[in-house]
Amino acid sequence: MSGEADRPARPELAAAVRLSLRTLAQDAPGRSVEVRVPPFAAVQCVEGLRHTRGTPPNVVETDPRTWLELATGRLEWTDAVREGRVAASGTRADLSHWLPIVRL
Repeated sequence: MSGEADRPARPELAAAVRLSLRTLAQDAPGRSVEVRVPPFAAVQCVEGLRHTRGTPPNVVETDPRTWLELATGRLEWTDAVREGRVAASGTRADLSHWLPIVRL
């Protein structure tokens, strides 16, 4: 994707992020990892110890474009982490098992 013509409008971007995060939460139910894609959404997923207050021990955070590239298989998890496009902390914060959500 390069240029403004390739960028979705904000409402479509928000909808795609929210839908894909809900799908991740369904595919990997649980509350041990919080996945954040600001400013649009955050979900808790992956089985394990449940977090209840404060910052969870397992957090994944990225921007909307990177998240959608991961969710659609256009970007590999290891590449995104290595390139600093995803911040992943905690022993359960590796989402590679559940990605991509859908391949385009």
